[in-house]
Amino acid sequence: MAAGIVLAAVIAIAVFIKVEIYISYNSLEAEEYTISSDRINSEVKLALISDLHDHTFGEKNEELVQMLKEQEPDLILMAGDMINDISKDSHVAVELIEQVKDIAPVYYSLGNQEEDYIGRGTSDLLNELKDAGAIVLDESYQDIQVNGNAIRLGGMYDYAFALDGNNTTTKESMRPSLYQFLTDFQDTDSYRLMMAHRPDSFIFGDAAKTWDIDLVVSGHNHGGQVILPFLGGIYGGDQGWFPKYVDGVHHFKKVKNMVITRGLGSGEEKLPRFNNKPEVVMIYLEKE
Repeated sequence: MAAGIVLAAVIAIAVFIKVEIYISYNSLEAEEYTISSDRINSEVKLALISDLHDHTFGEKNEELVQMLKEQEPDLILMAGDMINDISKDSHVAVELIEQVKDIAPVYYSLGNQEEDYIGRGTSDLLNELKDAGAIVLDESYQDIQVNGNAIRLGGMYDYAFALDGNNTTTKESMRPSLYQFLTDFQDTDSYRLMMAHRPDSFIFGDAAKTWDIDLVVSGHNHGGQVILPFLGGIYGGDQGWFPKYVDGVHHFKKVKNMVITRGLGSGEEKLPRFNNKPEVVMIYLEKE
Protein backbone atom coordinates (compact mmCIF):
# COMPACT_ATOMS: atom_id res chain seq x y z
CA MET A 1 0.00 0.00 0.00
CA ALA A 2 2.75 2.44 1.03
CA ALA A 3 4.79 1.54 -2.05
CA GLY A 4 1.77 2.26 -4.25
CA ILE A 5 1.31 5.68 -2.67
CA VAL A 6 4.98 6.50 -3.19
CA LEU A 7 4.83 5.38 -6.83
CA ALA A 8 1.70 7.45 -7.44
CA ALA A 9 3.38 10.49 -5.88
CA VAL A 10 6.48 10.04 -8.02
CA ILE A 11 4.35 9.75 -11.16
CA ALA A 12 2.34 12.85 -10.19
CA ILE A 13 5.52 14.86 -9.60
CA ALA A 14 6.99 13.69 -12.92
CA VAL A 15 3.82 14.67 -14.78
CA PHE A 16 3.75 18.05 -13.02
CA ILE A 17 7.36 18.75 -13.99
CA LYS A 18 6.77 17.72 -17.59
CA VAL A 19 3.68 19.93 -17.85
CA GLU A 20 5.47 22.92 -16.30
CA ILE A 21 8.38 22.54 -18.72
CA TYR A 22 5.96 22.41 -21.65
CA ILE A 23 4.17 25.53 -20.42
CA SER A 24 7.51 27.30 -19.95
CA TYR A 25 8.32 26.79 -23.62
CA ASN A 26 4.93 27.12 -25.26
CA SER A 27 2.46 29.18 -23.20
CA LEU A 28 3.18 32.62 -24.61
CA GLU A 29 2.13 35.67 -22.57
CA ALA A 30 2.40 39.46 -22.77
CA GLU A 31 3.97 41.50 -19.96
CA GLU A 32 3.50 45.27 -19.73
CA TYR A 33 5.61 48.04 -18.21
CA THR A 34 5.11 51.81 -18.28
CA ILE A 35 8.05 54.21 -18.19
CA SER A 36 7.73 57.99 -18.05
CA SER A 37 10.22 60.59 -19.22
CA ASP A 38 10.38 64.32 -19.80
CA ARG A 39 11.94 63.48 -23.19
CA ILE A 40 8.70 61.83 -24.32
CA ASN A 41 5.75 63.94 -25.54
CA SER A 42 3.24 61.28 -26.61
CA GLU A 43 2.89 57.55 -26.00
CA VAL A 44 5.25 55.13 -27.72
CA LYS A 45 4.58 51.38 -27.65
CA LEU A 46 7.65 49.15 -27.81
CA ALA A 47 7.45 45.39 -28.28
CA LEU A 48 10.56 43.72 -26.84
CA ILE A 49 11.40 40.10 -27.69
CA SER A 50 14.60 38.18 -27.12
CA ASP A 51 16.10 34.71 -26.78
CA LEU A 52 13.89 32.87 -29.24
CA HIS A 53 16.70 30.34 -29.82
CA ASP A 54 15.03 29.05 -33.00
CA HIS A 55 11.91 28.06 -31.08
CA THR A 56 8.56 28.30 -32.84
CA PHE A 57 5.12 29.06 -31.44
CA GLY A 58 2.91 27.29 -33.92
CA GLU A 59 3.70 26.85 -37.60
CA LYS A 60 6.17 29.53 -38.70
CA ASN A 61 5.67 31.24 -35.33
CA GLU A 62 2.07 32.13 -36.16
CA GLU A 63 1.16 32.51 -32.45
CA LEU A 64 4.00 34.94 -31.82
CA VAL A 65 3.17 36.89 -34.97
CA GLN A 66 -0.48 37.11 -33.95
CA MET A 67 0.39 38.36 -30.47
CA LEU A 68 2.59 41.08 -31.93
CA LYS A 69 -0.23 42.10 -34.28
CA GLU A 70 -2.68 42.32 -31.39
CA GLN A 71 -0.32 44.53 -29.35
CA GLU A 72 -0.02 47.08 -32.20
CA PRO A 73 3.47 48.29 -31.28
CA ASP A 74 5.17 51.32 -32.80
CA LEU A 75 8.52 49.51 -32.86
CA ILE A 76 9.54 45.86 -32.56
CA LEU A 77 12.86 45.34 -30.77
CA MET A 78 14.62 41.98 -31.18
CA ALA A 79 17.36 42.00 -28.56
CA GLY A 80 19.52 39.06 -29.57
CA ASP A 81 19.77 35.26 -29.37
CA MET A 82 16.92 34.81 -31.79
CA ILE A 83 18.95 31.96 -33.33
CA ASN A 84 21.48 29.48 -31.92
CA ASP A 85 25.19 29.44 -32.59
CA ILE A 86 24.85 25.90 -34.01
CA SER A 87 21.80 26.67 -36.18
CA LYS A 88 22.08 25.27 -39.71
CA ASP A 89 20.71 28.55 -41.03
CA SER A 90 18.82 31.65 -39.93
CA HIS A 91 15.41 30.80 -41.41
CA VAL A 92 13.43 30.98 -38.13
CA ALA A 93 14.54 34.55 -37.39
CA VAL A 94 14.32 35.56 -41.05
CA GLU A 95 10.77 34.23 -41.45
CA LEU A 96 9.69 35.97 -38.26
CA ILE A 97 11.08 39.31 -39.42
CA GLU A 98 9.41 38.92 -42.81
CA GLN A 99 6.05 38.35 -41.12
CA VAL A 100 6.19 41.20 -38.61
CA LYS A 101 8.01 43.95 -40.54
CA ASP A 102 4.67 45.32 -41.75
CA ILE A 103 3.31 45.53 -38.18
CA ALA A 104 6.04 47.98 -37.15
CA PRO A 105 9.67 48.73 -37.95
CA VAL A 106 11.93 45.92 -36.71
CA TYR A 107 15.24 46.70 -35.00
CA TYR A 108 17.65 43.86 -34.24
CA SER A 109 20.70 43.79 -31.99
CA LEU A 110 23.10 40.88 -31.64
CA GLY A 111 23.41 38.41 -28.77
CA ASN A 112 26.10 35.90 -27.96
CA GLN A 113 24.42 33.28 -30.16
CA GLU A 114 24.53 35.55 -33.22
CA GLU A 115 28.13 36.48 -32.46
CA ASP A 116 29.14 32.80 -32.33
CA TYR A 117 27.04 31.93 -35.40
CA ILE A 118 28.82 34.65 -37.36
CA GLY A 119 32.14 33.38 -36.03
CA ARG A 120 31.39 29.92 -37.39
CA GLY A 121 30.86 31.38 -40.86
CA THR A 122 27.61 29.46 -41.32
CA SER A 123 25.96 32.13 -43.47
CA ASP A 124 25.94 35.88 -44.06
CA LEU A 125 23.66 36.54 -41.09
CA LEU A 126 23.73 40.34 -41.01
CA ASN A 127 22.71 40.67 -44.64
CA GLU A 128 20.07 37.94 -44.25
CA LEU A 129 18.47 39.86 -41.37
CA LYS A 130 18.63 43.12 -43.31
CA ASP A 131 17.20 41.55 -46.46
CA ALA A 132 14.31 40.16 -44.39
CA GLY A 133 13.44 43.69 -43.32
CA ALA A 134 15.23 44.31 -40.00
CA ILE A 135 17.48 47.24 -39.18
CA VAL A 136 20.52 45.71 -37.48
CA LEU A 137 22.23 47.88 -34.87
CA ASP A 138 25.68 46.66 -33.85
CA GLU A 139 27.58 49.36 -31.96
CA SER A 140 25.57 51.79 -34.01
CA TYR A 141 22.46 53.91 -33.63
CA GLN A 142 19.76 55.68 -35.60
CA ASP A 143 17.93 58.91 -34.83
CA ILE A 144 14.24 58.33 -35.53
CA GLN A 145 10.88 60.00 -35.03
CA VAL A 146 8.05 57.99 -33.47
CA ASN A 147 4.66 59.61 -32.82
CA GLY A 148 6.28 63.04 -32.70
CA ASN A 149 9.04 61.88 -30.33
CA ALA A 150 12.74 62.12 -31.14
CA ILE A 151 14.37 58.80 -30.22
CA ARG A 152 18.00 57.77 -30.52
CA LEU A 153 17.91 53.97 -30.82
CA GLY A 154 21.16 52.05 -30.47
CA GLY A 155 22.33 48.47 -30.26
CA MET A 156 25.42 46.79 -28.82
CA TYR A 157 26.59 43.47 -27.43
CA ASP A 158 29.91 44.20 -25.69
CA TYR A 159 30.29 45.20 -22.04
CA ALA A 160 29.92 48.94 -21.44
CA PHE A 161 33.11 48.93 -19.39
CA ALA A 162 36.68 47.70 -19.61
CA LEU A 163 37.60 44.14 -18.66
CA ASP A 164 40.49 45.44 -16.56
CA GLY A 165 39.62 43.79 -13.26
CA ASN A 166 37.80 46.89 -12.02
CA ASN A 167 35.18 47.28 -14.78
CA THR A 168 36.18 50.89 -15.31
CA THR A 169 34.73 53.21 -17.95
CA THR A 170 37.60 55.59 -18.64
CA LYS A 171 38.71 56.51 -22.13
CA GLU A 172 42.13 55.04 -21.39
CA SER A 173 40.81 51.66 -20.22
CA MET A 174 38.03 50.92 -22.69
CA ARG A 175 38.20 49.76 -26.29
CA PRO A 176 38.43 53.09 -28.17
CA SER A 177 35.62 52.49 -30.67
CA LEU A 178 33.20 51.31 -27.96
CA TYR A 179 34.03 54.26 -25.70
CA GLN A 180 33.44 56.64 -28.61
CA PHE A 181 30.17 54.94 -29.56
CA LEU A 182 28.75 55.26 -26.03
CA THR A 183 30.02 58.83 -25.68
CA ASP A 184 28.37 59.84 -28.95
CA PHE A 185 25.20 57.90 -28.18
CA GLN A 186 24.43 59.77 -24.97
CA ASP A 187 25.16 63.20 -26.48
CA THR A 188 21.64 64.12 -27.62
CA ASP A 189 18.41 65.72 -26.44
CA SER A 190 16.46 62.78 -27.91
CA TYR A 191 15.15 59.89 -25.82
CA ARG A 192 18.08 57.47 -25.56
CA LEU A 193 17.08 53.84 -25.99
CA MET A 194 19.76 51.14 -26.07
CA MET A 195 19.31 47.50 -27.04
CA ALA A 196 21.94 45.47 -25.17
CA HIS A 197 21.42 41.71 -25.10
CA ARG A 198 23.19 41.20 -21.78
CA PRO A 199 21.93 43.29 -18.84
CA ASP A 200 25.34 42.45 -17.37
CA SER A 201 26.82 44.81 -19.97
CA PHE A 202 25.56 47.78 -17.95
CA ILE A 203 25.04 46.65 -14.36
CA PHE A 204 28.62 45.93 -13.36
CA GLY A 205 31.37 48.31 -12.29
CA ASP A 206 31.04 51.93 -13.31
CA ALA A 207 28.79 51.41 -16.34
CA ALA A 208 25.39 52.23 -14.80
CA LYS A 209 26.74 55.35 -13.12
CA THR A 210 28.67 56.55 -16.15
CA TRP A 211 26.53 56.24 -19.27
CA ASP A 212 23.56 58.59 -19.41
CA ILE A 213 20.84 56.45 -21.03
CA ASP A 214 17.09 56.70 -20.59
CA LEU A 215 16.30 53.03 -21.23
CA VAL A 216 18.31 49.86 -21.79
CA VAL A 217 16.41 46.78 -22.97
CA SER A 218 17.95 43.34 -22.49
CA GLY A 219 17.33 39.60 -22.31
CA HIS A 220 20.00 36.88 -22.16
CA ASN A 221 19.34 35.35 -18.74
CA HIS A 222 15.98 33.68 -19.50
CA GLY A 223 14.50 34.96 -16.25
CA GLY A 224 16.94 32.79 -14.35
CA GLN A 225 15.96 29.69 -16.40
CA VAL A 226 14.31 27.90 -13.47
CA ILE A 227 12.08 30.12 -11.31
CA LEU A 228 11.47 28.98 -7.74
CA PRO A 229 8.64 30.34 -5.57
CA PHE A 230 9.79 33.21 -3.32
CA LEU A 231 13.41 32.81 -4.54
CA GLY A 232 13.08 33.75 -8.20
CA GLY A 233 15.37 32.66 -11.02
CA ILE A 234 18.21 30.41 -9.99
CA TYR A 235 20.98 31.42 -12.40
CA GLY A 236 21.90 34.44 -14.48
CA GLY A 237 25.08 34.34 -16.54
CA ASP A 238 27.74 36.70 -15.16
CA GLN A 239 25.51 37.33 -12.12
CA GLY A 240 25.75 33.74 -10.93
CA TRP A 241 23.28 32.04 -8.60
CA PHE A 242 19.97 33.68 -7.66
CA PRO A 243 20.66 36.82 -9.72
CA LYS A 244 18.85 40.10 -9.18
CA TYR A 245 18.72 41.38 -12.75
CA VAL A 246 16.97 38.76 -14.90
CA ASP A 247 13.53 40.26 -15.54
CA GLY A 248 11.37 43.30 -14.89
CA VAL A 249 12.28 46.98 -14.54
CA HIS A 250 15.38 48.25 -12.73
CA HIS A 251 16.78 51.72 -12.08
CA PHE A 252 20.34 52.97 -11.72
CA LYS A 253 22.17 56.25 -11.24
CA LYS A 254 22.76 57.18 -14.89
CA VAL A 255 21.06 54.30 -16.69
CA LYS A 256 17.64 55.51 -15.64
CA ASN A 257 15.65 52.42 -16.61
CA MET A 258 16.49 48.87 -17.61
CA VAL A 259 13.81 46.46 -18.82
CA ILE A 260 14.82 42.80 -18.95
CA THR A 261 12.70 40.19 -20.65
CA ARG A 262 12.60 36.53 -19.62
CA GLY A 263 12.69 35.79 -23.32
CA LEU A 264 10.97 33.29 -25.55
CA GLY A 265 13.06 30.13 -25.48
CA SER A 266 16.28 28.54 -24.38
CA GLY A 267 19.44 27.17 -25.88
CA GLU A 268 21.28 24.06 -24.74
CA GLU A 269 21.15 24.79 -21.01
CA LYS A 270 21.90 22.35 -18.19
CA LEU A 271 18.33 22.78 -16.98
CA PRO A 272 15.19 23.47 -19.05
CA ARG A 273 12.99 26.51 -18.52
CA PHE A 274 10.70 25.78 -15.57
CA ASN A 275 7.88 27.84 -14.02
CA ASN A 276 8.97 30.45 -16.54
CA LYS A 277 6.50 31.38 -19.28
CA PRO A 278 7.90 32.86 -22.50
CA GLU A 279 6.95 36.50 -22.90
CA VAL A 280 6.50 39.41 -25.26
CA VAL A 281 7.26 42.54 -23.25
CA MET A 282 5.28 45.67 -24.07
CA ILE A 283 6.92 48.90 -22.89
CA TYR A 284 4.76 52.02 -22.86
CA LEU A 285 6.81 55.21 -22.95
CA GLU A 286 4.80 58.19 -21.74
CA LYS A 287 5.24 61.84 -20.89
CA GLU A 288 6.43 62.48 -17.35
